[in-house]
Amino acid sequence: MERQKTDKNFSAETYLNLSKQNFKFSSAHFLIFNQTDAEMLHGHNYQVVVKVYPDPNFKMDELGYFIDFSALKSKIKFLCDQWDEHVLLPELHQDMKYKISSDQKNYEIIFRDRFYSLPKNEVIWLKINNTSVEQLSKVFAENLAVELKSSAVAKIKVTIEETLGQSATTVLMTSIFNTLSLT
Repeated sequence: MERQKTDKNFSAETYLNLSKQNFKFSSAHFLIFNQTDAEMLHGHNYQVVVKVYPDPNFKMDELGYFIDFSALKSKIKFLCDQWDEHVLLPELHQDMKYKISSDQKNYEIIFRDRFYSLPKNEVIWLKINNTSVEQLSKVFAENLAVELKSSAVAKIKVTIEETLGQSATTVLMTSIFNTLSLT
């Protein structure tokens, strides 16, 4: 039986979707709405979905794939684990102030009229001005891009869902991968 040849006159885009049950993190945060209003501290069980697209110049026909699934899954899981069971706070918000307690174990955090004393090892200060799902997807995408700098990946899409049906997606192109560092 003769094998049919693929018509080279059509355009196709191949990308990988990664949506694993263990691509998740449980974290506390609060959203800051304006100069006077903010949510109370609360938590979510965030779910992460990643799509990666190959560099169009990559010769996928030679290898048959453009990135090792196993290595990519490990990188995503590593990033999820860093935020899991932590309080995520926006270091760049003008009303967010903190100092280290006298015993060096806690952050003493003042946000407007609120005061929190939290163990240092349970807090992650993100270089953002709000811990919205939009900002979290952006930071996660940037951190993943750093991990993928030397790969054949040209574009990544990171979606973070904070509750079922409520998510934000960030798209990054390789052209900015080299300007990023882990946040």
